[in-house]
Amino acid sequence: MRKAWVVGGALVGAGLSFVMLLVVGVYVVAGNLLNDVTSGGRGLAKGAVPAAYKTLVQKWGNLCPALTPALLAAQLYQESGWNPTVVSPADARGIAQFIPSTWATHGIDGNGDGKRDIWDPADAIPSAASYDCELAKYVKDVPGDVSDNMLAAYNAGAYRVIRAGGVPGISETQNYVKRIQSLAQSFAAPASRLEPTQQAAGAIGFAQSKLGTPYLWGGEGTAEQGGRFDCSGLTQAAYAKVGISLPRVANDQYNAGPHPSRDQLLPGDLVFFSTDLGDSRAIHHVGIYVGGGYMIDAPRTGAVIRFDPIDSADYFGATRVTADGAKALPTSV
Repeated sequence: MRKAWVVGGALVGAGLSFVMLLVVGVYVVAGNLLNDVTSGGRGLAKGAVPAAYKTLVQKWGNLCPALTPALLAAQLYQESGWNPTVVSPADARGIAQFIPSTWATHGIDGNGDGKRDIWDPADAIPSAASYDCELAKYVKDVPGDVSDNMLAAYNAGAYRVIRAGGVPGISETQNYVKRIQSLAQSFAAPASRLEPTQQAAGAIGFAQSKLGTPYLWGGEGTAEQGGRFDCSGLTQAAYAKVGISLPRVANDQYNAGPHPSRDQLLPGDLVFFSTDLGDSRAIHHVGIYVGGGYMIDAPRTGAVIRFDPIDSADYFGATRVTADGAKALPTSV
């Protein structure tokens, strides 16, 4: 159990002043970093891909130049939420959601056991990468970004991309490309510098206004609930206040943007805690970072929304929430 930061009347005022200085600092830092953002490369963010699949995604995500491990991870998460047994209403199967007819022509024996098993991630993940790279070859001479064209071909077919001379003017396809590219930022290893967001200040301001409110399991702050929250209900409401719609559950909120390292944290970042430090699906708690190693969170039944330290054995990582990142999240994972 994490210890609460217990504050008396005088310290509350000092603490709030401290938070306000940090909130102002978000904008100062933003001005310094807006023109100094670097790429996260071809690695994967810590824990974003479940440990059981990380090696597969890292290896096969480097199959061709148009594909990255983060792009492959974003597609798999979008398709199945890492569930290797899911079946869609259209009969798409497994972790990569192959239709059986597509599997028959594009499935490969990724693990070399002599079988092509649509349900086995060791076959399905390599097959998804192989299919992506096959599409990339078809559209390699098309103008524009090769990865965008590959994703467009995945969604609309290579012929339409070739005929359009790039991503075709189909709203579904354009949205798919943007969604996967945005979601990929959540799976990529963090850049050396990450851009701050102005929405962070408003989110902190909302959370700060709820200090002292009793915790309620399942609480979303409604009038019927007496304005009370649980941990992810608070973070969801805080970002809703600034126009960003987050999922309800903490482990889904983790994929709403890129992941700053501990020394990159800025006020407004969401900080997460997990029972399995190798798997974001095991996240059980979330708070809003305010600086100085502290967050505002709704910790547990019997407690109130308060300041808590973030450094503990179950600290998992952080997310810098972005509007595009939140919009890219699948509605059900």
